[in-house]
Amino acid sequence: MAQDTHPDPNGEAILLARSRAGDKEAFGMLAQRYCSFAVGVAYRMTGNSQLAEDLAQEAFIKAWRKLPQFRGDCSFRVWLGRIVTNTTLDYLRRQNPEQPLDETLLPAGPAEEAPLRHLEREEMRQLVRQAVLSLPAQCRVALILREYEGLSYREIAETLDIPMGTVMSRLHYARQLLRERLAPLLELPEHSAGGWREDASDAR
Repeated sequence: MAQDTHPDPNGEAILLARSRAGDKEAFGMLAQRYCSFAVGVAYRMTGNSQLAEDLAQEAFIKAWRKLPQFRGDCSFRVWLGRIVTNTTLDYLRRQNPEQPLDETLLPAGPAEEAPLRHLEREEMRQLVRQAVLSLPAQCRVALILREYEGLSYREIAETLDIPMGTVMSRLHYARQLLRERLAPLLELPEHSAGGWREDASDAR
């Protein structure tokens, strides 16, 4: 029996093509697919769920307006992640007072991509959350994209539009800061790499 060779009308490539042609319904379907991703990145950068939803919405509006600039040299997820990240960083740069944090805790990322997972027992998650939010913004976003969103070093470099070596430096610094800030609280060995061990498999 011959297989149906017609392309999936809801496939991402077709939705992108329709969106670039001005089809708002198609773009809405793309937005639905990546809503959790966009809100998740903004939330973990700000610690405020309502603010994260607002920033994600702003990022989707920017993405719609910038679609003609999307050349397809990276995935739509990476391209959108860049817009969400820059939108959130722009907001954080404008803010001097710290934003109020939600009572809820950071959700754990996928088990195979979350080296922090061993710390995410209920009584420790708040400590981890506060420590991540206290990181410098540029290091924080690199860590979030790696540890919680599961992006490779190359994808993070594309998302942030920086060299991969810079990604590695920011992640190394972020992990070092987390070790220093969490070790006394969680009774980790002073020089333990713990959940932030860096190995060759990271540089994918």
